[in-house]
Amino acid sequence: MRVAVTGSSGKLGRAVVDDLVEHGFDVVALDRVASPRADVTSSVVDLTDFGDAVEALAGIDDRHDGVDALVHLAAIPAPGLRSNATTFANNVTASYNTYSAAIRAGVRKIVWASSETVLGLPFTEPPPYVPVDEEYPPRPNSTYSLVKVLEEELARQLCRWHPDLSMTGLRFSNVMDVADYAQFPSYDADPRSRSWNLWGYIDARDGAQAVRRAMEHTAAGADVFIIANADTVMSRDNESLLAEVFPDVPQRRPVGPHETLLSIDKARRILGYAPAHSWRDELADRPD
Repeated sequence: MRVAVTGSSGKLGRAVVDDLVEHGFDVVALDRVASPRADVTSSVVDLTDFGDAVEALAGIDDRHDGVDALVHLAAIPAPGLRSNATTFANNVTASYNTYSAAIRAGVRKIVWASSETVLGLPFTEPPPYVPVDEEYPPRPNSTYSLVKVLEEELARQLCRWHPDLSMTGLRFSNVMDVADYAQFPSYDADPRSRSWNLWGYIDARDGAQAVRRAMEHTAAGADVFIIANADTVMSRDNESLLAEVFPDVPQRRPVGPHETLLSIDKARRILGYAPAHSWRDELADRPD
């Protein structure tokens, strides 16, 4: 299968490209920055330009002659990096152009990066319950998050227009590389410093696994899944964290001492997602 990956040079994009290549996919890397890998087809594109998006997915000269599937990760990746208007205009336009171009090119499998922010981040207003899941309506609290909510609705309507289309949205938690883990033990000093996302994270390699498993999920229609690691970023246990920071938030089911409070139950059940990495193991394996 030939898969186009937009945002292929970002933190998550690089891990996704690596994982797909390792598992035998033919990858077309699309970004404003060329992929550093020599074994993938790479083109520099501006997805806010509809013509660029159409050609990038339908075929570019001798680079490729079309793709079978799309992984859409390209975006201004977080709130506050650009002005709100710029974030909105860039991310909405790039997503619409990319999906429309893919559908015109005959693509019927799309995986895209939604965000944990649609759950109500930052949780200065407490969540309705823990662990949070996909069952309550989105609560965007930033322009970036608002765009993610609109993209989820865009996917639902595109699948209504095209009943054979499969679109899978992955609500990724805060993406981390191994190099980021050295700072994790310091979070225990102030649990509120990471309470904005219920102390969640996603190892980029496990994020890539989730993308690949979503690629294999071919059910028609649009669906969304929370994607986080199986544990929190904290050494402190959930009982003490919740008692200190969210004492009045209902707990829907028992959770383990360090179990993620961003529920990945649905992703485990439907996609077969199984996080394989933890910051605890990475730090434990390092020499003193």
